[in-house]
Amino acid sequence: MQEKKRYQKSGQNEVASAANRAGKYLTFRLAAEEYGLEILKVREIIGLMDITKVPRTPNHIRGVINLRGKVIPVLDLRTKFGMEPAPDTEETCIIVVDVAAADNSLLMGILVDAVSEVLDIKEEEIEESPEFGCDIDTSFILGIGKVKNSVKILLDIDRVLTSADLESAEHIARESDGEKIPSLGLID
Repeated sequence: MQEKKRYQKSGQNEVASAANRAGKYLTFRLAAEEYGLEILKVREIIGLMDITKVPRTPNHIRGVINLRGKVIPVLDLRTKFGMEPAPDTEETCIIVVDVAAADNSLLMGILVDAVSEVLDIKEEEIEESPEFGCDIDTSFILGIGKVKNSVKILLDIDRVLTSADLESAEHIARESDGEKIPSLGLID
């Protein structure tokens, strides 16, 4: 029997195991590492477009884009993960994902270096994320995919973003839609 890991997600307890993590993942690259997102969370992939910086937002929020009339916040995943910044290239793109917020979902753009492919990762190809010590939070990692002699870090996008990130993103999206919201005081 496989080891099961309990985790909190969107206010509900769920049991994650390799069996229910198996499935299709959109893989992408940040620096030299490959990551995977559950394909069901991905709405679309768009090329890099003008991103409007929003004052007084955290550094990892690159700004907002107008996606066919809908303003959505864009998160710079390199900055969020504490990686060195890199100039945008022709391969840089935005993955639009559906993120679970407190009581609804939120469309958000994730800026990545390049999109790779969609992989069908089987149960036996997924391992639990390793323990790095008690002070290192790896709850945002669904597991480690071992595919074609390489490693893919499978992300739980709902857990990559902190509650402060989600509040900030919701705030930006609502203000951009013209709704006046009082300041949330989320600025560093």
